[in-house]
Amino acid sequence: MGNIESVLKLERILFEKIAFNRTGMKNNKETEFSIRIQIGKIKENFSKVTLILLGHKEKEYDLEVALSGFFSFRLDEETLEKEEEEMLLNKNAVAILMPYLRSEVTLLTAQPEMDCVVLPPFNINRMMDQNNHNEIKTT
Repeated sequence: MGNIESVLKLERILFEKIAFNRTGMKNNKETEFSIRIQIGKIKENFSKVTLILLGHKEKEYDLEVALSGFFSFRLDEETLEKEEEEMLLNKNAVAILMPYLRSEVTLLTAQPEMDCVVLPPFNINRMMDQNNHNEIKTT
């Protein structure tokens, strides 16, 4: 079967920002979310991927969560083309980070007099393809 281990490795993960601002009382309005994805190379074979989720529920709350993952590429005999590296960061790294982001949003909204929000599973490939790696909006 060969070596099926990914060349992409999550080295470290951390929340860079967790902000919550209550603006009113519980209501029946929809919560609107947008996700921004920032990807930057720190050094050769080492990159930082940050997911920034902004949430707004009119007359109830605003929230912001910024989650960063630091990824390395394990390159033994093989080398990665630039397109392969970008695809791994744009899709796989984002998919790896998403459960951590989802969990934090649930914790933030599981408070008295609030409806707990559980972000749905996202099709990362489709989101990235449709939104050209910029901003993803959902409600």
